[in-house]
Amino acid sequence: MPVEGGSSSGSASAARHPKQKRKAHSLSIRRTNSTEDRPPGFQRGDMLEGQDSKLPPSLRNNLLDLFGQIEREFENLYIENVELRREIDSLNERLTGDGQTIEGGDPTKGALKTKASHSTSQLSQKLKTTYKASTSKRLYTFHGKIGGPRNFSVATWELWGGDSWIVSSFKATAGSRALCQLLKEYVGHRDGIWDLSITRTQPVVLGTASADHSALLWSIETGKCLLRYAGHAGSVNSIKFHPTEQMALTASGDQTAHIWRYMVQLPAPQPPPDVSAPCDDDQDSSDREEGEVDGEGPCEVPTVRLATATLKGHQGVVIAADWLVGGRQVVTASWDRAANLYEVETSELVHALTGHDQELTHCCTHPTQRLVVTSSRDTTFRLWDFRDPSIHSVNVFQGHTDTVTSAVFTVGDNVVSGSDDRTVKVWDLKNMRSPIATIRTDSAVNRISVSANQRIIALPHDNRQVRLFDMSGVRLARLPRSNRMGHRRMVCCTAWNEENQSCNLFSCGFDRQAIGWNINIPALLQEK
Repeated sequence: MPVEGGSSSGSASAARHPKQKRKAHSLSIRRTNSTEDRPPGFQRGDMLEGQDSKLPPSLRNNLLDLFGQIEREFENLYIENVELRREIDSLNERLTGDGQTIEGGDPTKGALKTKASHSTSQLSQKLKTTYKASTSKRLYTFHGKIGGPRNFSVATWELWGGDSWIVSSFKATAGSRALCQLLKEYVGHRDGIWDLSITRTQPVVLGTASADHSALLWSIETGKCLLRYAGHAGSVNSIKFHPTEQMALTASGDQTAHIWRYMVQLPAPQPPPDVSAPCDDDQDSSDREEGEVDGEGPCEVPTVRLATATLKGHQGVVIAADWLVGGRQVVTASWDRAANLYEVETSELVHALTGHDQELTHCCTHPTQRLVVTSSRDTTFRLWDFRDPSIHSVNVFQGHTDTVTSAVFTVGDNVVSGSDDRTVKVWDLKNMRSPIATIRTDSAVNRISVSANQRIIALPHDNRQVRLFDMSGVRLARLPRSNRMGHRRMVCCTAWNEENQSCNLFSCGFDRQAIGWNINIPALLQEK
């Protein structure tokens, strides 16, 4: 989840100076089998092999303590997996004597595999939650010293690829690869990308929001960066575009939301890339250095630094924002457990929407009606109805067992919610007691999107995968991923662009890149 930003762009750029220098002064930690194996009097500082670190001693010791906690967690997980493997082997030996095996003799399948997968996922969620809490509380200790907390998080708390090094993902079929092709990579951010969106007016461009304190606008066809917004003092956590004007709305860790105008000119289109090369989904790319992506990123581009309007009033990170139908009001969601409704013209706070018991994670507005849905870490999402000016009703949806990471409207009377409990649920606004469909996955789900025309749900996962489902819960495809293509870190968000026949789905993640995909929707639905 995005965090507050506090370091200035100057200190951040100084801390992220050339990669060669950063590698030369990186910490080198000597691993041990367990804490009990260390000799008496052994201090954690003795684990440092290099003594030329530029880090302050207090920060250095803090990092070592965090690494030690991770090591102990993995040690416990390793021991548990060894015991499970022994149990599987023992059961297989017994069943083999009776002429049976567990699900065809493959010990990587079955109930015990499910148990191991669940344990691994729990570890991933525990570490992610620990990171969110620690960085938000220790922001002013970290900023200005190591270039902001998100630099540390991408390399460390994502655990160099998450839990997929233990639990292998299913291999995509050749048919799936033919129906879902990578068309363009948008590289240029200096930190993880939390959110992306497509403009609703001409010219149609892609917008991305990043923890590097900036938002970028891109040419969809060429992948060229067209404009940079640098008005925030913290992580930019979301971006949404006005329905009729060239204005953008961004939410930030600096506890504000900004409305700013943009003007871009599209470059000449380039020939389409070759997407026919085969790929091997079994290859793993977790050994690549974090942030190491192809391309040099954008050169000097026009930069907007001043906002047309600054929306204040929150006492915590503003995690998301969206325009209400018509574009005259906006809603913001914050870690202060409230959502605020503002007038765009005056920047005046109209309503404070309270009721959630924990931090909000997302907000979304209905495309044609004055409805707002807010998601929260309290395992619920709430529907706020502003259609009647005199009555502002609220309905609470309960059905998830962990943080609701996002809830979005579809065209019609449905809401689709995703959660850290690894499920996605489809709800009918006319019957809110129980979901009409439930999708169960093997990894936490982040900010989902639903295509307007075909109502296909795109699920971005913690385990670097993107999966497509229909509204009834039937799996349609998994986007291809290998060493040469796809995301190399957690996928944070997806967005559909059905007006474009070629590049009609976008995704972004912790690997600092956004990706444009071509999804052959008619063929996909026909195969179903």
